Amino acid sequence: MSPAGLRISRPTAAGSAQLNGDQPSCFVRAGRRCCTTNTSAREARQSMKHKCVHWFRKGLRLHDNPALKAALHDCEHIYPIFILDPWFPKNAQVGINRWRFLVEALKDLDSSLKKLKSRLFVVRGVPRDVFPKLFEEWKVTRLTFEVDTEPYSQIRDKEVMDLAKQHGVEVITKISHTLYNTERIIEENNGKPPLTYVRFQTVVKAIGTPKRPVPAPTREDMKGILTPSSDKHDENYGIPTLEELGQDSSTLGPDLYPGGEQEALRRLDECMQRTGWVCSFEKPQTSPNALSPSTTVLSPYVKFGCLSVRTFWWHLAEVYQGRKHSAPPVSLHGQLLWREFFYTAAVGIPNFNKMKGNPNCVQVDWDSNPEHLAAWKEARTGFPFIDAIMTQLRQEGWIHHLARHAVACFLTRGDLWISWEEGQKVFEELLLDADWSLNAGNWQWLSASAFFHQYFRVYSPIAFGKKTDKNGDYIKKFLPVLKKFPPEYIYEPWKAPKSVQQQAGCIVGKDYPLPIVDHDVVSKRNIQRMKAAYAKRPGDPSNSQTESKGQKRKSASIKETFTKKAKK
Repeated sequence: MSPAGLRISRPTAAGSAQLNGDQPSCFVRAGRRCCTTNTSAREARQSMKHKCVHWFRKGLRLHDNPALKAALHDCEHIYPIFILDPWFPKNAQVGINRWRFLVEALKDLDSSLKKLKSRLFVVRGVPRDVFPKLFEEWKVTRLTFEVDTEPYSQIRDKEVMDLAKQHGVEVITKISHTLYNTERIIEENNGKPPLTYVRFQTVVKAIGTPKRPVPAPTREDMKGILTPSSDKHDENYGIPTLEELGQDSSTLGPDLYPGGEQEALRRLDECMQRTGWVCSFEKPQTSPNALSPSTTVLSPYVKFGCLSVRTFWWHLAEVYQGRKHSAPPVSLHGQLLWREFFYTAAVGIPNFNKMKGNPNCVQVDWDSNPEHLAAWKEARTGFPFIDAIMTQLRQEGWIHHLARHAVACFLTRGDLWISWEEGQKVFEELLLDADWSLNAGNWQWLSASAFFHQYFRVYSPIAFGKKTDKNGDYIKKFLPVLKKFPPEYIYEPWKAPKSVQQQAGCIVGKDYPLPIVDHDVVSKRNIQRMKAAYAKRPGDPSNSQTESKGQKRKSASIKETFTKKAKK
């Protein structure tokens, strides 16, 4: 065991000669960062095969993995690694469902690598401590990985690239977690991230269609390439168990969305076979409280990189070809562009996951109410539609996007007046598809703090769910204590006569909580509070966001507001 707690096993094959001590230099060419030593060392390296480490992070797949393909070029030894970085369990809220998904994805990846006569090395430790040891032990000459745009990842990757430079290791990075180079989008928009979807579409249209995915490595690509390992590989570099990750597996619910590339591709193919559904798909028309998902539920697979977003894009393009189909922002292509929109915003806006220091975010004097926050998180608000959603989230790790809208609005500007940053933390913990950029962006949107400014459009925690589930079947599924309430009271059980409550076997205030707020009262008050927050902001964007005369306000998807603009 090394001082940092890193288990290192030596390659079984003989290593090449050590790199000399010449000082290395680094350069960037066509989006690829390369670190080399001086002329004599470079000449020596040109005549030898590389010993390569490919560092898996989010791109937990073999298909469309250009960084992995780059590692295999002129390579004799390949070490595919995944680092269990202790920063994440300590600093990121990760619930048991997402840990399970990760473990399953790693098992699937190792299984796929075995078919190529390779293995996945799961290394425990901090990257800046791990890599110098790996560079020395494995005589590494090349490191490859996929670009990650998140702030922590950028700092981490710079440290690793500096270490690679010190050790004379060539570094190759490739963009494949996003459809486009987000820096390029910002550059094409005069150095600023586009702040509306329409503007974003204009910029990416000028750039062109996304690059096509690259094929997965084959046995032919692996000819002459070895992955040195030992009989103790699983002991030294095995996939972690949930117990090792500090999780109690006895608390797990049903495994509805197993992690891994093979499951991702299977689900993608299954979706693409429904050509009529794919072509007519409009996200706002899907149901937030369907008993089975009314959308693809591919988001967890894209988040972990089990499914390439470019592969998803081009599969959709093939289905669309020659057929009438929906268009962004509501189409499936439109959903992938929303993802890209928030990724780009997160790169270009400082302190993107915070209110303070975020120049694009309305500064709101949110309340601090730990009791209300806990009631919301633990499905104890007394509003069955809200509580059913939060129960599904905790049990399954996934909820429909309109369900996310409803509970986010309720927590923030709609009812409880609690900061979107608190909701962001809960989603980060419980969602399988929790993604730093999307989570922060969507919470700002739904709290009307940024991107969306029609703060007077408030979701009703009672009326909204009734639109697609009058009988309350969704509520009965996730809140069985209410399953015997008749439809006329299922969304407002506190209004049921005592005799009805007794017959249902649930006394409100005893067996199920009373509402923690009066929605009609607090929602009106909160609209005025948002109006006051906007009035303090220079260049109040709400001035141009008014309702049309004679148009009835409705609690529909707030992303529908872009549909008409996008069609112009």
